Amino acid sequence: MKIIITGSTGFVGKNLAAYLEGQNAKVKGLSLRDPFWRTKMDTDAIAIIHLAGKAHDTSNTSAPDEYFKINRDLTIALFEQFMDSDIRDFFYFSSVKAVADTVDGILTEDVRANPLTPYGKSKQQAEEYLLSQKLSVGKRLFIIRPCMIHGPGNKGNLNLLYKIVEKGIPWPLASFNNQRSFLSIDNLNFFISQLLLKEDASSGIYNFADNEALSTNELVSLIADTLKKQPKLWYIWEKIIKGIVKIGDILPLPLNSERLKKLTESYVVSNEKIKKVLKISKLPVTAKEGLSKTIKSFRG
Repeated sequence: MKIIITGSTGFVGKNLAAYLEGQNAKVKGLSLRDPFWRTKMDTDAIAIIHLAGKAHDTSNTSAPDEYFKINRDLTIALFEQFMDSDIRDFFYFSSVKAVADTVDGILTEDVRANPLTPYGKSKQQAEEYLLSQKLSVGKRLFIIRPCMIHGPGNKGNLNLLYKIVEKGIPWPLASFNNQRSFLSIDNLNFFISQLLLKEDASSGIYNFADNEALSTNELVSLIADTLKKQPKLWYIWEKIIKGIVKIGDILPLPLNSERLKKLTESYVVSNEKIKKVLKISKLPVTAKEGLSKTIKSFRG
C-alpha cells in the first residue's frame, strides 16, 4: 500500500514513515513548499497523512496570519486535491489545542471548541472546513487531535526538564499539582497503522493520547530515576512563581507565562474513542515506558 505524508521531514513524519515502511507500506513524502506539489501527488496512494503545519510558537513572535495560511489554507488546498483523486483516506493532524487551551476534567472529542491562540484557531478553522465537506462514497476523513507528542530525538519542554534535573537544579514548580496526558511516538504510529488497516473504521475526530496521565512532579522523578539521582522538588508558593515569570514575558528568559502554563497546567485527554473503534485496551507502551525511552535518548 502506498501512503503520502506531508511534513515527512519532521519528527513525527520521519518516525511514522519508518514505522509504516516496516509494515511493508510504500511511503512518499510530499512537500507543500514545492509550488508544483499538486502535480507530484500520487493518485494511486491509499492515504494522505497531512502532518505539515506551523507549530505553536511559545515565544509568541510569529505573525497570526502565518498560522492561517499554513494550517488552514494549505490544508483546504490539499483536501480539495484529495477529493478530486481516488485516494481513500485523508488524515489531518490537528491538535487538542484546536478545541481547548485549558481543560477542566478530561478532554473528549465532543467538547465545544474554544481555542484562544492563532495556532489553535487556525487548526480549528481547518477542522470546520473539512467537516463541512461531503465525502464521496468510499472515502474516509480522520481528524487526529494528538496531545504532547514525544520520542527519541524530539526536543522541547521534556528536554528542558531533563537539563534541570541533570544539572542538579531543584524543580521549583513542585507546588503546582497537575495531571497531563502525553503521547509516545510509538503509540501514535500504532494508532495510525491500525486505522489504515481497519477498513470499517468510521470517519471522524479522534484524540490520540497514552493511557495514563502523569504529573510534572512524577515526570521530574522519572527523569531523576533515569539519571540515578534523587529528585529535588521545591514547593514554592504559586503566587511568587507567577509574579516572577511575568518578567519572562518581557525579557528573553527561559521561563515565561506560556512555558509555565505548559509545564504546570492539568491537561488530561481521553483516548477512549479511538480504543473503542480499534477494539483495544492496551497500547504498545505505557506512558512511563514511552517517557523513559525519550528521556534516555537525551543522554546521547
